[in-house]
Amino acid sequence: MTLSPVALTASLADLVALARRLIVPGERRVLGITGAPGAGKSTFCTALAGALGEDAALVGMDGFHLANAELERLGRRHRKGAPDTFDTDGYLALLRRLRTEPQQTIYAPVFSRELEESLGSAVPIAAGTPLLLTEGNYLLLEAGRWSEVRALLDAAWFVEVPEAVRLDRLVARHEAHGKTPAQARQWAAEVDGPNAALIAATRPHADLVVTWQA
Repeated sequence: MTLSPVALTASLADLVALARRLIVPGERRVLGITGAPGAGKSTFCTALAGALGEDAALVGMDGFHLANAELERLGRRHRKGAPDTFDTDGYLALLRRLRTEPQQTIYAPVFSRELEESLGSAVPIAAGTPLLLTEGNYLLLEAGRWSEVRALLDAAWFVEVPEAVRLDRLVARHEAHGKTPAQARQWAAEVDGPNAALIAATRPHADLVVTWQA
C-alpha cells in the first residue's frame, strides 16, 4: 500500500522551522518544492528563502526552460511548460554539482517572466550555503530523466491550494504577461491543464503536502 504524504496547513514561521531541521552543519541539503502551475510555489519559496537568510539559496527549475527559438524549431512553442520543453539534463547536472561542490560558488540560471526567456548564470549560490531550495513543476515526475531528480532531494514538499484559487491565479498571471482574458483561460485549460494533471499524480511521492498561510 502506498502511504499518503502528511498534509499540513501552517504559517510561514512554522515551515521555516521545519526547513531548518534539514540543515546539518558541514553538509549541503536540498529541499524540493513542487506543485501545479498557479499553486504559489515561487511566492512561497521566495518567502521561505528570505526568512532563512544566508542559510539557504533558491534555484528554480524554470531557469531551464528551452529558449523560445529552440521551442519553435522543435515545434513545441505552443505548449511551453510541458515536461519536454525543459533542459532536464542541464537541471540534473546543476543539482548534482550543487550537491558535490558545496564549497564552490556556483551560478544558476533564472527564468524571466517579463522576457519569457531564461537568463544564464544569474543566481549565485554562495560557497558553504547549507540548504538549497529548488522549485519546479516536475521534481517528482517519474517519466524519463525527470525520474532522477527525486534521488537528489533530501526532502520534497508539495504546495497545494484550492483548485478555484489556483486557476484564478494562473489566468491572472497569463493576463499580466500579455494574453487577453480569453487567451489566458484557453492556455490555462489546454496547456497548463494537462501539465497540472501530471503534477497532481506526483503528489504521493512528496514527504509533505503544504498549504501555507502568508
